[in-house]
Amino acid sequence: MNPSEAAARVVDDVLADLGGGHRGVVVDSPPGAGKSTLVVRAAAHLAAAGERLMIVAQTNEQVDDLIERIAGRHPGITLGRLSASGYVPSERVLAYPAVRVAQKAGDLAEHTVVIATAAKWATLSEGSWPWAIVDEAYQMRSDMLLRIAGRFERALFVGDPGQLDPFSTVEVERWAGLTWDPMRSAVSVLLAHNPGLPVHRLPVSWRLPASAAPVVSEAFYPFTGFRAGTGPGDRRLEYGARGMGTTYDRALEEAAATGWALYELPARHTLRTDAEAVRATAALAVRLLQRGPVAHSELGSRPVDAARIAIGAAHRDQVTAIRAALGPHGDGITVDTANRLQGREYDATVVLHPLSGRRDATAFHLESGRLCVLASRHRHACVVVARAGIPELLDAHPSAEPVHLGVPVKFPDGWEANQSVLAHLAGHRVPGD
Repeated sequence: MNPSEAAARVVDDVLADLGGGHRGVVVDSPPGAGKSTLVVRAAAHLAAAGERLMIVAQTNEQVDDLIERIAGRHPGITLGRLSASGYVPSERVLAYPAVRVAQKAGDLAEHTVVIATAAKWATLSEGSWPWAIVDEAYQMRSDMLLRIAGRFERALFVGDPGQLDPFSTVEVERWAGLTWDPMRSAVSVLLAHNPGLPVHRLPVSWRLPASAAPVVSEAFYPFTGFRAGTGPGDRRLEYGARGMGTTYDRALEEAAATGWALYELPARHTLRTDAEAVRATAALAVRLLQRGPVAHSELGSRPVDAARIAIGAAHRDQVTAIRAALGPHGDGITVDTANRLQGREYDATVVLHPLSGRRDATAFHLESGRLCVLASRHRHACVVVARAGIPELLDAHPSAEPVHLGVPVKFPDGWEANQSVLAHLAGHRVPGD
């Protein structure tokens, strides 16, 4: 079965289950598998059946994105945007005058589809909908699901199980092992209490190229693997300007030829804002832009401008340092943390490895979802910047997190995922200056 047929069959099964009398339906989606497209199609399917529904997203950016997609593809659906008092409609929302923005759910009672963030839905004390669609459900904490569960009767939960788990700035060990642990994702708690709910898995990534899908699938989705929607020769990244033989150029040429490059600096223990690594990360992105890259794919050929290049890092202070190092030559290049890059897509990415230059491997840096996000944002090529010695660091710091009774074991753990990705990158290593 070709990728399109395989994906279409799963989507048809999901839509069939929406009419099957289930209280809930869960859809697991790998990176770039068409999750948002499924949400839009499911919303249109329910609206066509005469159902009113609420859509729950996790951020205002996600809400606006869904409004743009639904209003653009299904102008006949009456659409409402529930927001806080200080919300200023974005240009994407203002582009559709038929979309009504309101602060009270009662003002949108006649609208077929109402969209808001989970935080906004949690403020409602009355009102209910026959259906809810929860987007990015693995990013939602279970306590947030509990706060809004009274607003709907049945729900479709869509999300990526390999992405970052919900996080908190307070100690959460007191709840570990409880079936209603508020720090577990909404989906994991939902399935723990409702094991009979149907679970579907989208089988194809339309974002990741054939060079990346097997790597990401093996490292982060060992039991629910997926494949690329394109073949090995379907995408190419070419440069309009020749290189100058620098190590930066060699890394970029390796990435264009194979989809991956590891720009490896000498082993050294450093501060978190490692000046040499920051400089190399920024320089690679700027050099990529200067060489006039052109992306060839099933979508046609187009130049890769600054808006189609991203730099990812683990910490906000690293992001700040990289932005400063980019200077005016890097204007327009996205620089952000893994948490904020979730759900976004670029032609090429440069990634500062979370374990580069570290003396230890903490739970934060070993979080498999963090590396998964950083390694799965690209359509063509990804360059990873890291100091040598990470495999030895992992060997010296095996996973030693406490094991709590009643807590499902997460696979893969960060130690194993990092080793898997680094083993692949070893074949694309370019020594840095």
